[in-house]
Amino acid sequence: VQLQASGGGLVQAGGSLRLSCAASGHTFSSLTVGWFRRAPGKEREFVAAIFRNSGRPSYADSVKSRFTISRDNAKKMLYLRMSSLEPEDTAVYFCATASRIILSELKNPNRYDYWGQGTLVTVSS
Repeated sequence: VQLQASGGGLVQAGGSLRLSCAASGHTFSSLTVGWFRRAPGKEREFVAAIFRNSGRPSYADSVKSRFTISRDNAKKMLYLRMSSLEPEDTAVYFCATASRIILSELKNPNRYDYWGQGTLVTVSS
């Protein structure tokens, strides 16, 4: 699986952005998909994920109600709609996929097999 993330940019606080992640490979629909981010000087952290083809999203508490993760299996695309952005959301955002993961491991980046190159989101105050 190869992943290509896009859609980052500079936005003012309170604004919105939609990140996209294009995937290649034959088994996208059965994969768990997720977004992580790494802020300057911080560790990579979980943002959101969809477990396999459950359709049910999981979110970090810090983004719940502001971010929406979605997938289009026919197009092999993963999205992250971000609203009410805050300066604390500034980070490089990565998409990732996992083939062998259980529900309790969703937030663990070490359980993801493939990663996109990252796209920078900068939120100005």
